[in-house]
Amino acid sequence: MSPALRPLRKREDMPDFVREALEERGLRDKYDARPPYQRNDYLLWINKVKREETKEKHLAQMLDELEAGGVYMGMQWNG
Repeated sequence: MSPALRPLRKREDMPDFVREALEERGLRDKYDARPPYQRNDYLLWINKVKREETKEKHLAQMLDELEAGGVYMGMQWNG
């Protein structure tokens, strides 16, 4: 299927606890500077899990990656 015909993925909502964590760590600008697909992937990765401990683990990794820069989902990223 050509990329133009693929259905768009659902845009994920940002939970309040994610928004608050970004603000507390001063990372909202770094988050907003990431491409839309990365922002959505991070939110999907956090939103899809059921256990609170896992949500917190995913959130912590996202925050650490934003703070470090050059990392996206555990992979090197040159954005």
